[in-house]
Amino acid sequence: MIHVGLTGWGDHRDLYSKDSKSSEKLVDYSAHFPVVELDAAFYAIQPERNMRKWIRETPETFQFIVKAYQGITGHQRGESPFATTDEMFSLYKESLGPLVEANKLSMVLVQFPPWFDCQKKHVDYIQEVKEQLQGFPLAIEFRHQSWYYPEFKEKTLDFLVKNHWIHSVCDEPQAGEGSIPLVPIATSKEQVLLRLHGRNVHGWRNPGNDQKWREVRYLYDYNKDEMVQLANVVRSLHQQSRQVTVLFNNNSGGHAAKNAKQFMQMLDLQYEGLAPKQLEMFEGEW
Repeated sequence: MIHVGLTGWGDHRDLYSKDSKSSEKLVDYSAHFPVVELDAAFYAIQPERNMRKWIRETPETFQFIVKAYQGITGHQRGESPFATTDEMFSLYKESLGPLVEANKLSMVLVQFPPWFDCQKKHVDYIQEVKEQLQGFPLAIEFRHQSWYYPEFKEKTLDFLVKNHWIHSVCDEPQAGEGSIPLVPIATSKEQVLLRLHGRNVHGWRNPGNDQKWREVRYLYDYNKDEMVQLANVVRSLHQQSRQVTVLFNNNSGGHAAKNAKQFMQMLDLQYEGLAPKQLEMFEGEW
């Protein structure tokens, strides 16, 4: 199976009519795509009521890729709102319960920051995360290039295989150590994740103004030749793993939904069991 979706559902204006309410956007989104990345879980551990609401608003077969909380991945600044690390992990696991019960948890995405480089203490921490989140399908995404240096690449991939991590393969700008190359290798025969961040080299690095930087970092519109290359990557990954999930994250300029629809056309992907409410604005050739 190949599932195509987006990172989040709130900001893709082309998916919704002008009079769509914020509370209806996930319903509208699930008429177009069978999977979504739940980014809100990165910023705060979500209460049960939110999870159950999102479950109700989506079709039976709809899937969520839930980002790991920022305190788990090392992004958090300042004091932790939790008394202990064990409490943080416990509450995070508890928040995933409704999705597991509803069979709507595709995987948990543990995305480490650009400063999380390839060294022993970080390998040890990855193992700690694995132990804490035992029983959940876990995908790992690196942002520091050292994990894929020639001297470490095979060791990294072997480590992911042996420890049952799903590989998050990325297409992103090649802008130094804080970016990783596209390594189209699945480390699980069950699932592999491909996240498409765009190729905006000049916007990838943080120049010091966080707000403006985040507005342009994912500003990119994939062209047809690039999409053909990525389609070949997906076909290769599908030979290695039963389930390939592709997420478009290039939405600073609103291109993600359009590119995802184009990609689905290219791969001749049609999904059953989507929500019945669907707009027709993406029909036609490109």
